[in-house]
Amino acid sequence: MDRRHRVYRVFNQEMYVEPNFKVVKELGQGAYGIVCAARNVASKDQEAVAIKKITNVFSKSILTKRALREIKLLIHFRNHRNITCIYDLDIINPYNFNEVYIYEELMEADLNAIIKSGQPLTDAHFQSFIYQILCGLKYIHSANVIHRDLKPGNLLVNADCELKICDFGLARGCSENPEENPGFMTEYVATRWYRAPEIMLSFSSYHKGIDVWSVGCILAELLGGTPLFKGKDFVHQLNLILHQLGTPDEETLSHISSSRAQEYVRSLPKQRPIPFETNFPKANPLALDLLAKLLAFDPNRRISVDDALEHPYLAVWHDPSDEPVCDSVFDFSFEYIEDANELRRVILDEVLNFRQKVRRRSHPTNPTVNIPQPAQTVPSNDNGSFNVSSSSSSQTSNKKRHDHSYNETAAIDHKSDDNRHN
Repeated sequence: MDRRHRVYRVFNQEMYVEPNFKVVKELGQGAYGIVCAARNVASKDQEAVAIKKITNVFSKSILTKRALREIKLLIHFRNHRNITCIYDLDIINPYNFNEVYIYEELMEADLNAIIKSGQPLTDAHFQSFIYQILCGLKYIHSANVIHRDLKPGNLLVNADCELKICDFGLARGCSENPEENPGFMTEYVATRWYRAPEIMLSFSSYHKGIDVWSVGCILAELLGGTPLFKGKDFVHQLNLILHQLGTPDEETLSHISSSRAQEYVRSLPKQRPIPFETNFPKANPLALDLLAKLLAFDPNRRISVDDALEHPYLAVWHDPSDEPVCDSVFDFSFEYIEDANELRRVILDEVLNFRQKVRRRSHPTNPTVNIPQPAQTVPSNDNGSFNVSSSSSSQTSNKKRHDHSYNETAAIDHKSDDNRHN
C-alpha cells in the first residue's frame, strides 16, 4: 500500500491502481462503487483483472459493514470455482481512507445480460447454469452463510459457460436450526423479483431456503426469457406469487408471525396453483419438476440444495465427489462491532493480512483471463491521469476448471454489459 500507484480517470472518478496494471475499460458503476478492467502489463501473458473501487466506506455504518462483509466472504470462499475469486486488496492511504480496492477475476458478462440479449439458449445451458449455481450455494451454505441476493445480475459468466456467484454485501449467517434465526423483515434483502415469500410475509424464522427460492426464480427466467414474478411493488409481488402457486394452507399460514400479513392472505379469494407446464409448455418436464420443488411456497417443504443437486434434471452434471463443502463456518462476529474506528482497524487488518498471505503462497494471485488491446489506446503518463472509455467486449482464453463435456452446452456469444461485476 506504500508503493507508487498509477492514477486513472474512470467514470469521472480517480482510481489508484497498482503500477503493474493498466486500466483498459470501464465495466460498471453503481451506488457502492465503480469497476474497470485492467491488464497486468508486467506479466508475460498480460493477464487481466476486474478492479472494484468501493467508495464511501465510512459514510454510513451500514456501508462499512457491507464492505467488510464483502471482503471477508470473498476471502473465505476464495477456493471454490463457482464463486468469484479475489486476487488482491488495496488501500491507498492506511491512515486516512474511505475507499477499498478489490482485484477480482474478470468475467465477460452476467447472466442478466445473457438473458436480455435474446441469444438462443438450450436446455443444456439451463442445466449447466443451475448446476453451477447450486454447487456454489452448497459451498456457501455449508459455511452457515445465506447469500440473500441471488439474481442473474449477481451471476458472472464466461463464454465457455463457466458461472460464478458474486456480491456478498447482503449475506448473513444462519443456524442449522431455523428457529434460532430471527426474521429480518425490516432489513432490505434480495431484489424484489427474486425475494422469497417468507421474507415478504415475515415468517417467524428463516433458513437457507430463501436462496433456493431465488434459484427457482432464476430457472424460471431462463426457461421463459423474462422474470416469472415481475412485481411492481411489495403487494403486487406477493399477489403474483399467490396467483401462480395458489393459496397456502393453514399450516403454512401459521408460520407467518405478522397477524396483518396473515389477515391479508386470508382476505384474498382462494386460488388454485397454475401448473408450470402452462407457463413453459416447451420446457423439459424434468426442469419443471425441479422448478416446482425450488418454488415451494412453504420453505419447510422447499427442496434443499443437496437434494436439488441430486435431481434427475441435473444428472448429466451431478458428481458428489466434485461438489465440495467449505472446511469452516464463517465468523460473523464483526457484525456486532459498532465503533467506527474499530471497524476501520478491522478492514485495514483484513487487507494487510490477505496481501501478506497471497504473496507468501504459491497459490496464483493472477487470473488466467486475457483481454485484447482496447480499440482506443489510453495514453500513458505515470504522473498524470488517464481517461478511459468503454471499448469492445473482451474475449477470454481462460482454461475451464469444470469439464463442460456435454456437447450441447455450446459457448455463449457475450455482448458487452456495463453493469457486470458491479
